[in-house]
Amino acid sequence: MSLISVAFASLRRSRALPAARILSFAIPVAAAIGVLGGADPVEAATPTQRERLEAPVKAVADQRLTVDTPQGSAMLPVYADHRVDKAAPDVTRVFVVIHGTLRNADAYYASGLKVVEKAGAAGKGTMVVAPQFLTRADTRAFSLPAQTLAWTQEGWKGGEAARQPGPISSFTALDALLAHFSDRSLYPALSTVVVIGHSAGAQLLQRYAVAGHEGDALERAGIAVRYVVANPSSYLYFDDERPDGQAIAGGTCPGATEWKYGLQSAPPYVASQDVRDLETRYVARHVVYLLGQADTNPYTHFIDRSCAAMAQGPYRLARGLAYFDYLKKRHPDDLAQQVVEVPGVGHDGLGMFTSACGLAVLFGQALPPSCPVVAGTAPDLRAAGQ
Repeated sequence: MSLISVAFASLRRSRALPAARILSFAIPVAAAIGVLGGADPVEAATPTQRERLEAPVKAVADQRLTVDTPQGSAMLPVYADHRVDKAAPDVTRVFVVIHGTLRNADAYYASGLKVVEKAGAAGKGTMVVAPQFLTRADTRAFSLPAQTLAWTQEGWKGGEAARQPGPISSFTALDALLAHFSDRSLYPALSTVVVIGHSAGAQLLQRYAVAGHEGDALERAGIAVRYVVANPSSYLYFDDERPDGQAIAGGTCPGATEWKYGLQSAPPYVASQDVRDLETRYVARHVVYLLGQADTNPYTHFIDRSCAAMAQGPYRLARGLAYFDYLKKRHPDDLAQQVVEVPGVGHDGLGMFTSACGLAVLFGQALPPSCPVVAGTAPDLRAAGQ
């Protein structure tokens, strides 16, 4: 057995999985959801796959959100089932659904609507929003105005600066979107934002949950925020520890500690912040890692097989469990997060979020006994018996 295989076999054996759990903390307003089985980084792409990833999108969102920054003003395309420039007094919950690597926000938006429909009465008052992070190939194909934000194919996933109209981070664009929902003249009844991502969308979301600003501002305004990170290909570590420590100790994979796998060479949005503050804030944020128990294929769905990603584990489920174990060891008393596993589901975003486990997480309901949970270490989670 490899070092990674031994580590994960041990981890799986050691976990206690209580029969039933209740999510004890409030669900946030709109999670960034990568609902479909979105692809991950192009490191693993064949020439045919790369051509598909770099091709222009087939549709562009029909609404625009203004993003005002010191670097200038820009426009972010968004799908939403309410006008974003009109008051929505009936909205009590927002789902922010973040697309995957194909930038097909239309498909993710439609999937978000399906999640709300399947929830029945629990979905009442839920607004679905899907921002779209375009590339220059997209803006050219649709002759979009010069103020439309566009990144590189990989850049938007890691908070890097846009290529047009100015050097605006994709994290800054998400800040603007979340800040929009703090406007009580538009959303007087809003109480929860859930930001959800699957696959590549979850990669963006996990890094944003570490470095983003506006989630805390919403919390201070009385709006609960939760981040639902589902089946990403990799995670952001805070130091040099990895499940496969030889990749770093032996010097064979210097990229394992660089952004977006580590904090070295991080983009300005992240590098301008104190590293210690980033980790302290992150472990206090309400993050749920939703992991498919069958997401164990080390080759499918564009999984990142770079040495930096492989140092985190052989496949997505193993990487997610190892990352949470890493956080628990670093924070034995204050990790306000948890893992929820989804039995019988692999790398399928819609299957994840429409499962009984997924719906319970998204809508803040009691988890069925069939949903294995790995609890965080914060006192409220331990007191709830999670």
